[in-house]
Amino acid sequence: MTPSSNHDQSLRQHLLDLLSGGNAHAKFDDVIQDLPPKLYGKKPENFPHTAWMLLEHLRITQWDILEFSRNAKHKSPEWPEGYWPKTEAPHSAEAWNKSVEEFQRDLKAMKDLVENPQTDLFAKIPWGDGQTILREALLVADHNAYHLGQLLDVRRLLGAWKG
Repeated sequence: MTPSSNHDQSLRQHLLDLLSGGNAHAKFDDVIQDLPPKLYGKKPENFPHTAWMLLEHLRITQWDILEFSRNAKHKSPEWPEGYWPKTEAPHSAEAWNKSVEEFQRDLKAMKDLVENPQTDLFAKIPWGDGQTILREALLVADHNAYHLGQLLDVRRLLGAWKG
């Protein structure tokens, strides 16, 4: 194995670890686990978002970055309104669960893209304006960590976090 292939594998593993969470940040599954449905749409005092708003924002944004990364015909939502839900609460527990599943599915797809040795992490995305898969994966990890921190704060402020 050449040093460059070792470096490539190492970079991919670091990206996968960063996308998975943990280490310096909470993991998605840990942050959403056991959140009572009655709190999905509850906004803490002096805080701008509910758990639902943050979950949907995470899902929509991650989906947009993933689709941009792999689909030349993808059209992003309007900024900023297209990246946030229209309501503070889901219409049902099923809507919450669907959002969680879609977030997890898209995160896995981004990780699969990074893990694929055929993916050139450094090549410019042809339909972009200089972005690379490396940049997009880092953007997903950064954005997710930021808003998962907010979601954890919502839980703390609502008395629903034992960490």
